[in-house]
Amino acid sequence: MRILMIGGTRFVGRHLVTAAIAGGHEVTLVHRGRTGADLFDGTARHVLVDRDDAGALAAALAEGEWDATIDVCAYFPGQVTALADALGGRGGRFVLISTASVYDPEGPGFTEDGRVHEFDGPAPTELTDGTYGGLKVLCERVALDRFGAATLILRPTYVAGPWDPHGTVDYWAHRIARGGEVLAPGDPDAPMQVIDARDIADFTLAALAGGRSGTLHLVGASATSTFRDLLDDVRTGVGRADATLTWVDSAFLLAEGETSGSLPLWSQGDPVEDLTSTADPAASLAAGLRVRSVAATARDVLAGGAPTAKAMSAEREAELLGRWHAREAGAE
Repeated sequence: MRILMIGGTRFVGRHLVTAAIAGGHEVTLVHRGRTGADLFDGTARHVLVDRDDAGALAAALAEGEWDATIDVCAYFPGQVTALADALGGRGGRFVLISTASVYDPEGPGFTEDGRVHEFDGPAPTELTDGTYGGLKVLCERVALDRFGAATLILRPTYVAGPWDPHGTVDYWAHRIARGGEVLAPGDPDAPMQVIDARDIADFTLAALAGGRSGTLHLVGASATSTFRDLLDDVRTGVGRADATLTWVDSAFLLAEGETSGSLPLWSQGDPVEDLTSTADPAASLAAGLRVRSVAATARDVLAGGAPTAKAMSAEREAELLGRWHAREAGAE
């Protein structure tokens, strides 16, 4: 296939391009060139343009035709509109990498037709944690309107794996590998769905080859996995069964000024975010999704070297654990 990749130099997109090239596909990358301009040298064509400049995008894509277009970095509906205008029907089948954050879940185990976020009034023009999911909903709707019923929309939950700039599993793999007492945030039974970016890449390309369309979750293999399950799997993957997990209450951590930026994957006790990690994976599994274990992902990111994202320091962790233990002892 001739594949047009919008993005493709960071994390999920990079894994998609790597898998596509390995599969013998001809890849054109559209990106700004701020990162990864030297990636895939000689094996993929780079088109350097800011997609937010509709005129420049149209000029950059004025020539060429592709069998498929994969968009991994659409955050505003206008970006999808501009891409459709620029391609003018020459982009082939369209794949939008969306997110499970589109949902406003009414309960656990929701399927792909579950309730999604809706805005009251005009669409926001600023991307924030609060607008992210709703804006992705609008991106999906424009994609279906402009690229048609053959469009494939994929909704991942938390994504992990090599090259992860967010440290999703990366932080936990490196921290648990050090051993000792590990601060684990929040409720150990909080829902937790994680998928490896490489599994997203493999499934996307297989789905394209198979002519698949529609909307599918990419959330791992279970709707009932928990944060405890994940960290236990990380311990297995990095070979540190002796590391001990001390679960520290969300209210305590929030009062101490901590966020998910310092402790990746912690929902901070947000019930909506917790529910979002209970998506039903049945449809994607039936469609051929194959997922590697969290243990395997943890092992691979640990082997990749230093953590890719900064999070909590060892000194801060020890300080918080000391305060937590003192508080618990005072409550006895």
